[in-house]
Amino acid sequence: MNLKQLRRDALAIFQASLKAVDPVNAIREHVKIQNDLLTVGKQNYDLAGFEGIYVIGVGKASAAMAQPIEELLGERIKSGFINVKYGHTLPLNIIQVNEAGHPVPDEAGLSGSKKIVKLLSQTGEKDLVMFLISGGGSALLPYPAEGLTLEDKQQMTKCLLEVGATIHEINALRKHVSRVKGGRLAKLAFPSALISLILSDVIGDNLDSIASGPTVPDESTFGDCLNILEKYELQDKISPKVLEFLEEGALGRQEETPKAEDPAFKRTQNVIIGNNIMAVKAAKQKAQELGYETLILSTLIEGEAREVAKVHAAIAKEIKITGHPIKRPACIISGGEITVTIRGQGLGGRNQEFALAAAITIDRWDGIVVLSGGTDGTDGPTDAAGAIADGTTVSRAKALQLDAQASLQENDSYHFFQSLNDLIMTGPTYTNVMDVRLLIIA
Repeated sequence: MNLKQLRRDALAIFQASLKAVDPVNAIREHVKIQNDLLTVGKQNYDLAGFEGIYVIGVGKASAAMAQPIEELLGERIKSGFINVKYGHTLPLNIIQVNEAGHPVPDEAGLSGSKKIVKLLSQTGEKDLVMFLISGGGSALLPYPAEGLTLEDKQQMTKCLLEVGATIHEINALRKHVSRVKGGRLAKLAFPSALISLILSDVIGDNLDSIASGPTVPDESTFGDCLNILEKYELQDKISPKVLEFLEEGALGRQEETPKAEDPAFKRTQNVIIGNNIMAVKAAKQKAQELGYETLILSTLIEGEAREVAKVHAAIAKEIKITGHPIKRPACIISGGEITVTIRGQGLGGRNQEFALAAAITIDRWDGIVVLSGGTDGTDGPTDAAGAIADGTTVSRAKALQLDAQASLQENDSYHFFQSLNDLIMTGPTYTNVMDVRLLIIA
């Protein structure tokens, strides 16, 4: 098994993981129609009992999800509108597609969100709404509460990130300053029947975290939001309008996010049609077909990219030396979503930084290949999905006068791997279920 073959196998395994979470296949697997009977997951809907079907959606994959929905339902669809990331549109016949900003929400996203809400205002008890949610949904469904602006929300989120607030704390505040998140969209759709088809890009598939839970009950309260601001001493740092809005809410003068007992949720079905474990299991199956012993580490991996890379590389070395925890030829697979602390002025993403840190750790080790890729095809602010590295990466870089350690310190993994022609370039994959990482040991 030469290095060229190992690298070819790694790319084939990654492609298999992407295919497994293709939104078109996912929709067809979970949504069936026979005559007037629509089956979604384990639930049946008699379409003869509905006057109209409406389709809305947000996220990088929502256009790809909408295509099979149009094929299945055809002219039964009365109207539809979806917000997608710039460059992620696909041709549709009935459903309108609006391109908008991600990861930073923009006015196009706000305009599209208003159109989604307007469409919902036209639906009634005898209508069915299908909501297509995928990664990027939170940024692509921006609609601040009355009296607040996008800038107010962005500045609040920035303050929370700077003090190290948890994602659950950030989401609690995001939901309460929004007209559509934290279950509010389900309330806007009520009394229509609502089906949410979800591609999960969240560790653990927590429904209330995916796109900030627009169709899921919210357990947090305005009081919780004020406690979070007090905990991090942010009362004087966020917009006074946001603080006033939250205080009014705590006094009962603004409507609370809907809770589990709200009647809207009795007519709401949430179905996860794709997630990280599906991608990882498909990678495992492909690796086994190629003759590798396989081990899935976890799909819940979080943490700093360069530190997670060191641990993964250490496992690869252990297999190489001792044959533990599995024998060679081996393929170790992990999922989840890691993070990068920006220290330098370079360009890169979490997957490229992982690959670079791993390359440094396995420098001059024969027969080890590392691949890390984002399933959406875009790693951080770059056009690459990730990168591939091996024991020769650092020495090949030196021959081009590139310093791997300096590139890592500058967070410049993109230009490092670009020079070596080792970026993984998939283009938009129209799916998003976090990341897949592979260690191949000959």
